[in-house]
Amino acid sequence: MKTPLIRRTRVARANRERGVTMVLVAVAMVAIIGMAALSIDVITLYLAKQDVQRSADDAALAAAKIISLSGITGDPANSRLRWGAICGGTGSLATRAAKAVADQNLLGGPVLTPTVTYSSGGTSNADCAALSSTGFGVNPIVTVQLQRNNLPTFFSRIWGNTGNNISATAAAEVFNPSNSGNAGNVVTGNITPVQPRCIKPLVVPNMEPLPLGTGGRYCTQGGGACQPIINLADGSIVNKGISLDGTGSTGIIGETFWLTADCDPSASSCRLVVANPKANITGAQVPPFPNLAYVPGQVTTPVTGVPSCSSGDEFEQAIEGCDAPTNYTCGLPPGSGGSNAADLSVNPSHSTRDGVSCLIHEASGWDTTAPSGQDYLTSTLGPPSSYPFQIFAGSNSPAVSAGLTNGSPISVSPSIVSLPIYDQTDASAALSDGNKTNVTFVGFLQVFINAVDQYGNVSVTVLNVSGCGNGSGTPVGTAVTANSPVPVRLITPP
Repeated sequence: MKTPLIRRTRVARANRERGVTMVLVAVAMVAIIGMAALSIDVITLYLAKQDVQRSADDAALAAAKIISLSGITGDPANSRLRWGAICGGTGSLATRAAKAVADQNLLGGPVLTPTVTYSSGGTSNADCAALSSTGFGVNPIVTVQLQRNNLPTFFSRIWGNTGNNISATAAAEVFNPSNSGNAGNVVTGNITPVQPRCIKPLVVPNMEPLPLGTGGRYCTQGGGACQPIINLADGSIVNKGISLDGTGSTGIIGETFWLTADCDPSASSCRLVVANPKANITGAQVPPFPNLAYVPGQVTTPVTGVPSCSSGDEFEQAIEGCDAPTNYTCGLPPGSGGSNAADLSVNPSHSTRDGVSCLIHEASGWDTTAPSGQDYLTSTLGPPSSYPFQIFAGSNSPAVSAGLTNGSPISVSPSIVSLPIYDQTDASAALSDGNKTNVTFVGFLQVFINAVDQYGNVSVTVLNVSGCGNGSGTPVGTAVTANSPVPVRLITPP
């Protein structure tokens, strides 16, 4: 066998493979850097998507809260043609609120003008007034779509990718169960009750002190029997519509009247002034007409949210803070085992006076003609004469403490409260002096407290009504509008 002319040695092979590791490392570094760049851009887009979705959620909820507070669900057919001011196109309050909230969040780049639409019964429109025949006023839905264009990325620009767009859609529902079994977006024939989470223990009868009866007389003064607030058969509002100047002539929303305790002020416990609470009663320390007599609700558990100005008994603290919602459940007639009850073992007059003045930050001068620190609808503490009703911050308002100017328009106020409505016609729930009596709650009344006088009489303006009706099952209630009988909640976009 001949010897090879060129002898390949082990050293020669090693020399030929020298530098391969450097090449492999270089190739691996390119892959690693590429993966890192891709990860950074993907995370940037993911976080931006979350950011835009949160903005859409907040915008939808803001618009829904405006709709809820406006009281249009108390005028479910738009009979007074007032919806347009709330959700009637780009210049309406709800649409402007949604855009303002969306514009506050600019993280990651500019946001285009949101698209805000309103829908009900499978129909949507940018102007909710066009939906008056679809049941929109029973369960309004607002949908907000946001799009963020040209989101900045880092490494993908190398390949010319500069047009990253992110979009998100959110929908919020304003849920008023009153007659919702017969209209709107729920199953026909059965409604879902609400469960407000913050209730004041002023239990009012299912009786409307306004509008004026025959001959301009109030309902118990020769003008005929007072009509109910809630239709007991289906939970619908009897006097649907929105009124100005507090008259109630075109609907209960906007009515302004006095709440007065149906209790003899000289007694230690509640000794009824009339056999059962009524509207427009007369007596010592009772305010002028129109008025509606209330009785104290049962406060059996420690209250929550009590402010620093709180003092007095549990009833007073429940006015200043929040009583347990389980004490005010839709339905649950006497004997059902529920905790719905009127408690006439206490006299609420002074507790109501002190509790309300603490709650709304009213000064102790008991002036019921002009604001003395509390939020207000009008500078004279009278009924509003224009719609939509606008709340203004008083000098002692939490909004002013947070930096707003006295008199600035606001949408959240401690003067907005919810009260339980009970069925005073139920013979099995007849009230008796000094005793606790189980009652049936048939709905809730949301009011704006204008002022309280030295006797504990409270001037209120109606903002919302919610009936219990024939519903069953788990009540609707959210922390978004914890004290509202017309709550708002995020839902799957229609």
